[in-house]
Amino acid sequence: MDIFMNWMTDSFAPKVNKIARNPWMDSIQQAILSGMPLILIGSFATILGLIKDYVPTFPDFSLLNTFSLGLFSLFLAYLIPESVMKHKKHTEVSKQAGLAGIAFFLMLIFPKINAASGKITFDMSSLGTAGMIAALVSGLFVGFVMNLFANFKLVKEDSAIPDFVAVWFNTIFPMITILLVGWLFTFQLKINLSSVINAAFSPLTALGQSFWGLLILTFLSFGFLYSFGISTWVLTPIMYAIELPAMAQNHAAFVAGRPAANVFTVEAVALTLIGGGGLTLSLCLMLAFMAKSERLRIIGKASLVPAIFNINEPLVFGAPVAFNPILMIPMWINTLVAPILLWLTMKTNLVPIPHSPFQLWYTPSPIMGWVVTKSVMGLLFVLILFAISWAIYYPFFKVYDRQAVEQDASLAGEE
Repeated sequence: MDIFMNWMTDSFAPKVNKIARNPWMDSIQQAILSGMPLILIGSFATILGLIKDYVPTFPDFSLLNTFSLGLFSLFLAYLIPESVMKHKKHTEVSKQAGLAGIAFFLMLIFPKINAASGKITFDMSSLGTAGMIAALVSGLFVGFVMNLFANFKLVKEDSAIPDFVAVWFNTIFPMITILLVGWLFTFQLKINLSSVINAAFSPLTALGQSFWGLLILTFLSFGFLYSFGISTWVLTPIMYAIELPAMAQNHAAFVAGRPAANVFTVEAVALTLIGGGGLTLSLCLMLAFMAKSERLRIIGKASLVPAIFNINEPLVFGAPVAFNPILMIPMWINTLVAPILLWLTMKTNLVPIPHSPFQLWYTPSPIMGWVVTKSVMGLLFVLILFAISWAIYYPFFKVYDRQAVEQDASLAGEE
């Protein structure tokens, strides 16, 4: 175990963090994080929609979702190339890169243009989470071209021309190149690049929506990697590329009168994050109220309020769970058991598959269980899963608490 821990700490974890800090990967991550407020607004609209279900005269706030989460891919089309330019130290052209990203993305999703009326029509689903994969690819392409041309400047830095004018000239050729690519494929060759990209990535999304995709990705993100101090956000670009389009498909199916089929969505996975990644709320309660070690009781009580809202960094790094051979094991077990139960209960229709976007993952889990499934079965699922997580953590907690008491006594004796 010591050899494995040393290898993970000294070799594996630094390499994963290095990949996560790669400018291209980090640009996607930062773009998604920047767009989170719009995602949360869309979730707020879902809550208001629940009120309307019971109060028919309540105003319809669904358009809040349409113009927030419903435009998420369009936002990414701007944010990704802008972030790439900032990572590449070309901040002076970052906004121009973002604007080129919007223009290219709007071409890429194959708009319909009526020359006679002068009207242009976009598929709203492509602007939202359904177009997310296309937005990721187009954003990275625009960032690549803008970065490539950044080293070939028509106007040098020592020129007497004002800086803002120099930016105009230095971004003309890369932006023309980007727009010409979009023009060629969309309007000349009549190729729907968005459909081509989605088709190319369909094996990934299909794998993600499989039992093994759900199990492996959630285990890695919320259990294995997290237990070694690697942020759950590392795999966010991959997981969101699977989860957000899946929710768009679920919602479209629901509107069309068909059952939702995709289990691997943010909303469903959130049901397994009771207290945060690794289902640590039960462990937090044990530390706060059952630990004999005063140190562990203090940590548990200090972490309790964040844990109720599914924020467990204070516990994971304070107890600690991360790099702790005793508490890492039950975290791994829980992040294997939870997705298995989620898949089984939803695929057998014991718990309804979520069909409406709700990204307020910090909502206390029992409330989350009811809101995302719109069923008491979602609430029961959360409560049963909490009980299971308690049973899994308890024996390991007792061992760690006993060890902590001995350590505390040893330190007190030295003083």
